[in-house]
Amino acid sequence: MVTLSTPLSHNSLCSPELSTKRHGCPLHQPMYLSESPVLLLESSSPFKELRTVACGLLAVCTVATASPVIAANQRLPPLSTELNRCERAFVGNTIGQANGVYDKPLNLRFCDYTNEKSNLKGKSVATALMLDAKFDGADMSEAVMSKAYAVGASFKGTDFSNAVLDRVNFGKANLQGAIFKNTVLSGSTFDNAQLEDAVFEDTIIGYIDLQKLCTNTSISAKGRVELGCR
Repeated sequence: MVTLSTPLSHNSLCSPELSTKRHGCPLHQPMYLSESPVLLLESSSPFKELRTVACGLLAVCTVATASPVIAANQRLPPLSTELNRCERAFVGNTIGQANGVYDKPLNLRFCDYTNEKSNLKGKSVATALMLDAKFDGADMSEAVMSKAYAVGASFKGTDFSNAVLDRVNFGKANLQGAIFKNTVLSGSTFDNAQLEDAVFEDTIIGYIDLQKLCTNTSISAKGRVELGCR
């Protein structure tokens, strides 16, 4: 297991003093010197610099806390009626793979790719909607799944070797026996996912993401050793 760390702390950027007032960055307060009520004008150079820096920090904070592709209070789009929509996964998306930008959304909900061994390997399925889809026994090695929504999907025995699973929502998914060998799991979530006998050999994951993943009690003893859970 390889753990990645970043030098900037999210909490250090998003302090209560900065986050309580965001609109227009009204961070200044009247200041008085000695007993004389001399107001320091906002237009003075030091205050302009302070305000600029504060606004920059809030911008970073906003990016760092960006919500996933499907937020909790958002509804999923209607199920596509496109003919052969499930076969579109065999082509995938080819625009902006890492950032989840796509030319046309992939609506793979309820599709069945059980034991698919060739057509999903190395494909980009960025931002794909995989709700309740089946990928049991499929070969998804070297695939790119940036910001995919796979809540409730089944990936029993799926091979994710060398894949990039970036910011994927695997909530309540069945990942029993899935293979995450040398797989990037940056920002992905596994809330209430089934991970019995999943393989995590040489998985690449950030320290905070690792801590969250290790709270999943379904991970086998071997998997916990591979991840480095304490």
